[in-house]
Amino acid sequence: MLALRAPVQRAVRTTATRAQQIERSLWLLSSRPLCSSAPLAAVPKSRGTAFQARSELRGFHATTATSKIVAYKLADIGEGITECEIIQWFVKPGDKVSQFDKICEVASDKATVEITSRYDGIVKKLHYNDNDIALVGKPIVDIELDEQLADAEAAQTPDATTQATASSPAPEATADQPPRDFTSDRTNDVIYATPAVRRIAREHSIDLRYVEGTGKGGRILKEDVHRFVEHGESPAKVAAASTIEGSVASDELRSPFIQANTGATASNVSLASASAMVAGEDHAASLSPIQRAMFKSMTESLTIPHFRFKDEIELDALMRARQHINNHLLSLGDAPVTKLSFMPFFIKAASLALAKYPILNARVVADGTSPPSLLYRAAHNIGVAMDTPGGLMVPNIKHAQTKSLIDIAADLQRLVQKGKAGAISGADLKGGTFTLSNVGMIGGTYLSPVLVSSEVCIGAFGKVQRLPRFETTVVDGVAAERVVPKHILVASWSADHRVVDGATMARFATLYKQLLENPELMLANMR
Repeated sequence: MLALRAPVQRAVRTTATRAQQIERSLWLLSSRPLCSSAPLAAVPKSRGTAFQARSELRGFHATTATSKIVAYKLADIGEGITECEIIQWFVKPGDKVSQFDKICEVASDKATVEITSRYDGIVKKLHYNDNDIALVGKPIVDIELDEQLADAEAAQTPDATTQATASSPAPEATADQPPRDFTSDRTNDVIYATPAVRRIAREHSIDLRYVEGTGKGGRILKEDVHRFVEHGESPAKVAAASTIEGSVASDELRSPFIQANTGATASNVSLASASAMVAGEDHAASLSPIQRAMFKSMTESLTIPHFRFKDEIELDALMRARQHINNHLLSLGDAPVTKLSFMPFFIKAASLALAKYPILNARVVADGTSPPSLLYRAAHNIGVAMDTPGGLMVPNIKHAQTKSLIDIAADLQRLVQKGKAGAISGADLKGGTFTLSNVGMIGGTYLSPVLVSSEVCIGAFGKVQRLPRFETTVVDGVAAERVVPKHILVASWSADHRVVDGATMARFATLYKQLLENPELMLANMR
């Protein structure tokens, strides 16, 4: 019996010792944040001096870790994006942030995304400025994790005098006084504005710090920028000035302009001023994310041999049908849209023609590892080129083959609104199979659209013109020709001549012309 007792006692002691070691290891891990490189906290005295000695041998310190700085990296936001442009910061060094608080807004060639915090702490450093290019996987901001944020917050709380000063209204700008900076009136001292609003401000060389925002939390709206451009004043000033008969805004009340952003595609200089300019300095400008994407895609596209085809389309019958539909929509009162433009008809006609000639909805697959092939795509995701404040974007109407004219118009209206707000998502841009561009809304008659490398056909429309055309009529059984006015639209097509021959393109364009010139045929073929 004694011989058996000794081994059992040793086993019990070994097991107890091992359990204590596991318990201490777990305690150490739980007391140290994984994201920190700071030393471990001191071990309580109840853990024993032997354990403290072993801790010191392992490099543990007896100091209390109260703050750790984390380098917050720009995460992968998908779609193969490797870099983004910093549109605006919502924080500055010294600000306290909590989890899910907005840190910054970034824009890629795909979409605009707001980056939120994963930590509670204090912002120590911003690695980029506005309009800088941030790389995915690289730090964008340093955040100090502090276990005693309450003390830090209390230390940063301004005294009564400071609060009174901050809350008192700033004096209005005068001729001898700089204009008012509205930044401090906004939430977290941040200039809140969408990319569309910032684009308008850049085009007019406006510093948004001096624009009073009328939106929630001081957010600057498009109306605020337009008001500033027209009057150079805050809404309160404009309202007061409007009550004074014959009052004129003086130049001294205008806020100063910033240097024009070279990323803008248009200048705010008048034609008269431009003609008088005789001197200036050249300057370099980096490409915006959308311009870089366009540079890359168009460079690839121009390696494709293009076949071009142009034809005239008479729109008189379509215009009458459209007017009848719009009158009906106005009488309903609860329709998804109240008016149809020409674009839903153009999109639906393209889908019907693609059903007859599916090769124009296909994609060339040539990866270099296998013989070239064609991928015939069932969905008609028809892209629509849009001139957004951020530049050219091509969102697409998903599954146009299954939608009515009103459904397409509703989708198109949604995309136009998102485009104006700079909020087109990656999902809206992804998966296009065919593209249409209505450049005629701006001007031009004959166009030469460039293919997207993932598609084999693209169409573009010029402006609608009222032109004289011959029309054959029968009077008393005798055919006679007369000149009549017609509304003419020129449709310009480009196709990938590696896989699409001229005859196929011509047949598609002819069918497309028939559908638009005879709207009843379009309605008869809808499902």
